[in-house]
Amino acid sequence: MILDVVPAGECGAYIRFGTQIDTTTNAIILEYAAALRNLRRSELTDIVPGYVSLYVEFDVQQITIADVRSMVTNISLRDAPKMASTEEVIEIPVSYGGDQGPDLTQVAEECGLSEREVVEIHSAREYLVFFLGFTPGYPFMGIVDERIAVPRLAKPRIKVPAGSVGIAGFQTGIYPVDSPGGWRIIGRTTKQLADMSGSEPQFLLRPGHRARFQPGV
Repeated sequence: MILDVVPAGECGAYIRFGTQIDTTTNAIILEYAAALRNLRRSELTDIVPGYVSLYVEFDVQQITIADVRSMVTNISLRDAPKMASTEEVIEIPVSYGGDQGPDLTQVAEECGLSEREVVEIHSAREYLVFFLGFTPGYPFMGIVDERIAVPRLAKPRIKVPAGSVGIAGFQTGIYPVDSPGGWRIIGRTTKQLADMSGSEPQFLLRPGHRARFQPGV
């Protein structure tokens, strides 16, 4: 199940479970992440799920990477709490194209489709939130239909507006805040993905959640 444990600097390690984006692999990664957090070990300073690996940061004054490897390989998933419910599908209203989705026309041309077809394909399926990253609350979701799986922009934008919905290969995501970015922007939502006003940040989407884009809103 665990392929290997790779050092990441002096105080980190990548626990690798696979080699490509896969929903089954990601489910296993989320279970291990939840199980590690449930250990409540102060030596583990950060636990971050990814597509094919789990990043674990640790206090080198207390443990070594060998200790981390031992923790992970001996963990029991039966006692792991669920990170997020996968039963509810969160609807994300999206205005596609125009000023809201400046890359939709180019995406359609590159894929040999009409803009309407791109929108229909993008909004036709449920997407799994694999992990959060890049900026607080940014959901990396997939898997995008191969017919519209276009690469990132050759030159990233300096500023992408909050709420922008983008595609990058087999990934799709939503920018929670204004930020630089190189994903192809095909639409925008008014949904608030991140609330940083309280003592703890609140995110609309979390790893394990499922979402569907609702066009024409």
